[in-house]
Amino acid sequence: MTPRLRTPAGSALTDLILDLFRLNNRVLAAGDRLISGLGLTSGRWQVLGTIVAAERAQPVAWLARDMGANRQNIQRIVNDLERDGLVMFKPNPHHKRAQLVVLTDEGRRRFDAAMKLQAPWVNDLAEGLPVEAIETTRYTMAALLRRLEGHGQADGQD
Repeated sequence: MTPRLRTPAGSALTDLILDLFRLNNRVLAAGDRLISGLGLTSGRWQVLGTIVAAERAQPVAWLARDMGANRQNIQRIVNDLERDGLVMFKPNPHHKRAQLVVLTDEGRRRFDAAMKLQAPWVNDLAEGLPVEAIETTRYTMAALLRRLEGHGQADGQD
């Protein structure tokens, strides 16, 4: 039995995925360096950002879903954030065991400080890249994400 060869699009997408893995690792390492003075890591910063972006307080499982991450990993990070006084748990009127995660004043202060560091860093990183190219890349990534989440069309018509 001969292995099925990739189509040209499949080969290009494989190369893109491998580049995304490398880029993700570099972005996380750069984020860790950028905010190390705030006592945060990229993972903790991501969770704080997800809490800030939510319209209302959410349980850990919902935060994990919004991040596309494993609930157990997010629970570990949230527990660390709670231990450090950056988030707190509040009762969930809809579920006795799934408490809501809420940012504390200190959590908000550190998140805001991280975002102040992020703005010049990302502006410098984006320097010279055409906005249209960035938007096209984001469009492609969003289409792939929808397909992986099962919401896209299998026949290529997104």
